[in-house]
Amino acid sequence: MSDWVGYAAAVLTTAAFFPQVIKSIRTRETRHISLGMYVLFCAGIALWLVYGLMLHALPIIFANIVTLVLSGLILFLKVKNG
Repeated sequence: MSDWVGYAAAVLTTAAFFPQVIKSIRTRETRHISLGMYVLFCAGIALWLVYGLMLHALPIIFANIVTLVLSGLILFLKVKNG
């Protein structure tokens, strides 16, 4: 049962990044996105991924892989587009 709660949380929090990713790709506009926030956030997500791997906790692993890819894409666009 607790894994299902974890999966539900993972889906919701990860899906929250899709609108920003889509908007950033379409408009190439990242001026109002904080570089510092996304650097810290990506580092934190990477550590959550390591933590999930250490625990063999699939909800944590899957959620943080997807979230790291999505937030990393936003960070890449921010650095690339200034």
